[in-house]
Amino acid sequence: MNFMALVNALPGAVAQGLVWGIMAIGVWLTFRILDIADLTVDGSMCTGGAVCIMMMLTGHNVWLSMLVAFCAGMAAGLVTGLFHTFMGIPAILAGILTQLALWSVNLKIMGKANQAINVDKYSLLVSLRYIKNVPIYRNTILIVAVMIVILIGVLYWFFGTELGCSIRATGCNGNMARAQGINTNFNTVLGLMLSNGLVALSGALLSQYQGFADINMGRGAIVIGLAAVIIGEAIFGKIFRNFALRILSIAFGSVIYYLVLQVVIWLGVDTDLLKMFSAIVVAVFLAIPHWKSKYFAKPVKRGGSANA
Repeated sequence: MNFMALVNALPGAVAQGLVWGIMAIGVWLTFRILDIADLTVDGSMCTGGAVCIMMMLTGHNVWLSMLVAFCAGMAAGLVTGLFHTFMGIPAILAGILTQLALWSVNLKIMGKANQAINVDKYSLLVSLRYIKNVPIYRNTILIVAVMIVILIGVLYWFFGTELGCSIRATGCNGNMARAQGINTNFNTVLGLMLSNGLVALSGALLSQYQGFADINMGRGAIVIGLAAVIIGEAIFGKIFRNFALRILSIAFGSVIYYLVLQVVIWLGVDTDLLKMFSAIVVAVFLAIPHWKSKYFAKPVKRGGSANA
C-alpha cells in the first residue's frame, strides 16, 4: 500500500469533515437539544446545495447565495415543525414527509438531477482545488474552520439568552417547560428551523467544495451527522464540559469520522460497504450507554445491611 497516497488524501478528508461538521452541529441541535431525530436533513442538505449553486449560476454573490440557502433550509425546518406541532404528526414522520417533498422541490430548483459549477468561472468560497498550493486566505480548511468558530460563538451566545434557554428547557422537559409558561411548540419549530438552516448551509459549502449539486447529495446525511455527534461525545465528552466546547467536539467528531473513512478506503475496503460501516458505528456507539448500565453497572444494595 502507498502510504504517501494516504497522507496526500488526509487534507481533503479534514476539509470535507469540517464542511460536514456544520451539518453535524445542526443534527446535534435537534438530537441533543430538542431530543428529536429529525430526518428532514436528508432533504434540506440538498436544498442548500441546490439553492446556492443555482443562485451562483445566475450571477449572484457567493455570500448572498449561502444566506439564501440558509433561509431555504430554515423554511424546510419550518414545514417539519408545523407538521409536528400544528398538525400533530410525530416528529420522525414529519421529517420523513418533508424530506420526501423536498425531493421534488430540489429537482424543480435545479431543473435536473445534477448541476455543476466551474471553479475557474465562478468565485467559489471553498473548493477541492483550494486545499493545497493556494494562499493561506483561500485555503478551504482555514475558511471552514473560521466559519465553525464563528458559528459556535453565535450559538453559545444564543443559547445563553432567555429564548435559547427556553429552547433547551423544551427539549429537556417539555411538560415542565409548559408549566413555566414557555411556548414549547414555538421553541420546537424554531429549533428545527435553526437546525435545518445549518444543514442547508453545510450543503451550500459542500456543493461548492465538490463542484456540483446533486439530488442524492443529502442521502444518508442523518447517519453521518449522528456518527459525528456520537464519536465527538464519546471521545471528548469527559474533557469538554463547557457548552461551546461540546459543540466544538461535534465538529471534531465529523473530522475524525472522515479521517477514519479515508483510512478505511486506503486499506482497500469495498466502498459499497461504507454506508453500512457508518450505520454500524452509529449503532454501536448508541448502544454503549445501554450496555454499560445493563451489564457493567455495579448492583445497588437496597435495604438492610450487607450481612442481613
